[in-house]
Amino acid sequence: MVVKIGIIKCGNIGTSPVLDLLLDERADRPNVDVTVAGSGAKMNPDEIEATVPKMLDQERDFVIFISPNPGAPGPAKARELLSEADVPAIIIGDAPGAGKKDEMAEQGLGYIIVKADPMIGARRELLDPTEMASFNSDIIKVLAATGAYRLVQNTIDDMIANVEAGEEIELPSLIIDAEKAVEAAAFSNPYAKAKAIAAYEMAAAVANLDTKGCFMVQDFERYVPLVAAAHEMASAAAKLAVEAREIEKSNDTVCRTPHMGDGSTGAKTELISKPQ
Repeated sequence: MVVKIGIIKCGNIGTSPVLDLLLDERADRPNVDVTVAGSGAKMNPDEIEATVPKMLDQERDFVIFISPNPGAPGPAKARELLSEADVPAIIIGDAPGAGKKDEMAEQGLGYIIVKADPMIGARRELLDPTEMASFNSDIIKVLAATGAYRLVQNTIDDMIANVEAGEEIELPSLIIDAEKAVEAAAFSNPYAKAKAIAAYEMAAAVANLDTKGCFMVQDFERYVPLVAAAHEMASAAAKLAVEAREIEKSNDTVCRTPHMGDGSTGAKTELISKPQ
C-alpha cells in the first residue's frame, strides 16, 4: 500500500525546507507518495486561498500544513479551510502556535509545535538572501542534531502506519521542547545530551530577541544590534549542537533511524553495522 501525503508550505520556518525529505531521505521509500504545494515566502490570506485548495483537490490520505505562526491571518485561513475539508490534517508551526493549540483541537486538526524553530531577524538592514540562508542553515543544524526532526519524523511515520493498518489516523498534539527532542535523539553521553539541551533552548530564545527587534523596537540604532545578536545566538546554538553530535561520534554511539526497504524505520548506533 502507498500512503499519499500532501504537504503545503507557506512562508518558511526551519522545519519547512526538509519536511518532505524527512519522510524519504534516500528517495526510495516504497510506501509513501508525497506531493508538495506552496506559496513561497508569502503567507497572506490571498496566497493561502490560492494554494490550499490545490492540495485539497488531490486524493491524499492526510495533509500537513507548515508555516510560521499558526495564529497569523494567512495560517488561520488555512486552518479554516482544512477544518472544513474531508481529509485528516495537521499543522506544523513555531512557538507562537502553542497559543492556538486549543483552537486547533476544536477545529479537528492535529498539530506539531517546534519551540526551537525561531523567527528570523527580518530587518532589511540585516537580512539579505545570504544572511537568510545562513540563519536557516544554523536552525536546521540545531533541529537535526538535537532530535527535533527525528520526533517530527516519528510522529508522521505513526500516521503513515495508521493508514497502512486501515486504522483511523491518530492526529498528534505535540509541542516539542528540549527534553522531548533530546529523548528522540537518544544521546548516550550525558555531556552530549546537556549540550543538545543548551542548543535547543538557545535556539528557542532567538525568537524572543528577533520578535523584539522586528516588532517592538522602532529605533534603527537599537533594533539592528538586537536582530544581529539573535542571529549570533543561532550560530552559537548550531555550534553546540554539532559538539553534542561529535561527542556521540567519538564514542561510536550516534543513533541513526533510516527508513528500510519496506518503508519501516530501522535503527542502529555503531557506524560499521547494519540497521535493524
